[in-house]
Amino acid sequence: MALSLRAAASLAAPPAHLRPRRRATSMVRATVSPPPALDSRRRPQNVSGEFFVDHRCIDCATCRWMAPEVFKRVDDQSAVAAQPTSEEIRTKALQALLSCPTGSIHTDKPTEDILQVQNTFPLPINDDLPGVYLCGYHSENSYGATSYLIVHPEGNIMVDRFSDNLFCSQPKVEDITADAEWKLTGNGPWNIGTDFELIHTPGHTEGSVCLLYKPLKALFTGDHVAKSEESDDLNLFLMYMGVQLDSIRKLLDVDFEWFLPGHGYRIRYADVYAKNSAIEALLADYRN
Repeated sequence: MALSLRAAASLAAPPAHLRPRRRATSMVRATVSPPPALDSRRRPQNVSGEFFVDHRCIDCATCRWMAPEVFKRVDDQSAVAAQPTSEEIRTKALQALLSCPTGSIHTDKPTEDILQVQNTFPLPINDDLPGVYLCGYHSENSYGATSYLIVHPEGNIMVDRFSDNLFCSQPKVEDITADAEWKLTGNGPWNIGTDFELIHTPGHTEGSVCLLYKPLKALFTGDHVAKSEESDDLNLFLMYMGVQLDSIRKLLDVDFEWFLPGHGYRIRYADVYAKNSAIEALLADYRN
């Protein structure tokens, strides 16, 4: 059995007021080098060398969390702040290249090992999250949202974006899901076997749902909350703030330590108390 959980996503980059609210701005300045004469695609904010980012970057941050040693945010877009200094870091940069939703990352000449790097996907996330993978190959249609694959003995789960084509009309939904084993109704929570729980967290969208992988204490948060890029604070992807804050408050009673978001940076807390402290700080920040 395979279950696909999909979170609603706009087909274009969200307006600035709907992007994650940053508590502190820490603009990174890369060493600026003159653009190469033979490649006008290269943003001048890139350092010289093999890798570069072009002007079509949508600032989704995918490359910055996949290869933070290489990519930084410079003037509201990603740029290469440092060229890879090891094969491990270079592989991460190539994985980011393959995952960039706009194909904005390039090398100055074709690389011979790109097929080898393609074969690294899906990517294991952490030794403490066995069977949980990043799918890569992010889509511009979801503003670069992250999709995950969970390999489980009782059936694999894919955590992915909402499908507009599927939900464009209710009759079509009913036709396509006629043979579904289980349709979610009500406000939950709902359990999938003994290891997974679905938590209704409306706010970013009316049907927003988080997936809790209970044995691993990992919460897949979809679009509505993620770690800040500048710190270990949490940020919201705002839509309907009052409802969304109620949904965040609900997570205080959930036993997990990992935030695995649909957008942005994941984070692991030392324990549930540290997780709750971060959530309380987030709630206090939006009350002020």
